[in-house]
Amino acid sequence: MPGFEVLYQAAALCLMYPDDDFRARLPLLREAAPQLREFADHAAVTPPMELAAHYVEVFEAGQDHSLYLSVWREAVPAPSEELYRAHGLETTGEEPPDFLPAVLEFAARTGATELLVDHRDGLDQLRCGLTDFGTPYATVLDAVCATLPPAHTRAQEAGFPDKSSD
Repeated sequence: MPGFEVLYQAAALCLMYPDDDFRARLPLLREAAPQLREFADHAAVTPPMELAAHYVEVFEAGQDHSLYLSVWREAVPAPSEELYRAHGLETTGEEPPDFLPAVLEFAARTGATELLVDHRDGLDQLRCGLTDFGTPYATVLDAVCATLPPAHTRAQEAGFPDKSSD
């Protein structure tokens, strides 16, 4: 799935804590990744303190909307620092390697989307949770998930046909 590197990098930035650097990058994010314009436009008109408080409410006030893939995995191994090093990248140590913005940046820099594909079920759970919560962050996950193949459901694994195409 090459070609989505700019989107993944932009999505990684959108899912980080919205500091002054983030605000300064909003015009560039908006132009570089049209799929994220709705979120970028929202972030641009939201007062900085309000946007920061919303980020904390959505992502840091519990595990319902966790950005850590290990929370969402079922039988899929979480990314490791060794995987990053094998691709010539180092983690900063500020966040674990399963932090979604780090995984998105990994995909952006390497073109390797396997981590995103392997964690598609969890990304869909997070996307649905953000949508149900009514946060604009859901549009960021919508854009990322739109680049990935459909999630495998238990029914498909059991050999039942996919009813979504009917």
